[in-house]
Amino acid sequence: MLPESHWESGWFNYAVRVQPQHTDYAGIVWHGTYLNWMEAARVECLRSSGVGFEELVAAGFNLPVVALSLRYHHSIAMGENVAVMTRIAKPEKLRLNWEYEIRTTDRLCVTATVSLVAVDMSKGKILRVLPKVLEDSIDKITHSQSASMASANL
Repeated sequence: MLPESHWESGWFNYAVRVQPQHTDYAGIVWHGTYLNWMEAARVECLRSSGVGFEELVAAGFNLPVVALSLRYHHSIAMGENVAVMTRIAKPEKLRLNWEYEIRTTDRLCVTATVSLVAVDMSKGKILRVLPKVLEDSIDKITHSQSASMASANL
């Protein structure tokens, strides 16, 4: 059984066991799988702060990806357990920047950054100010990041 998601050393950790559908014909994680895992970790991180992504959508907001960068360091094989770790980087004016590390128990496999913007779905326009529910969620996440960093330094 995989451990539940948790905060550790400033990162939200989302556990995954590599399943056959995550891999290519050679049993190695297919490169596109990492994007799915990163989105799942981001959605669960938001949920841990009290807001489900479905609530944002129901309120008329979306968070599309506007920039994405991945660096592959080591491959991951079927059956391995990995931690998809994410945190919010210093916010920019309109962008929410997320950082990622994907690790097995003994090595760093992928590093990535993803930038999102808040969009009003009815108008199809980027919001200049985050919706209150999202702003509160981001505040809780950054507090959790800081608190988990502080406890790691004890």
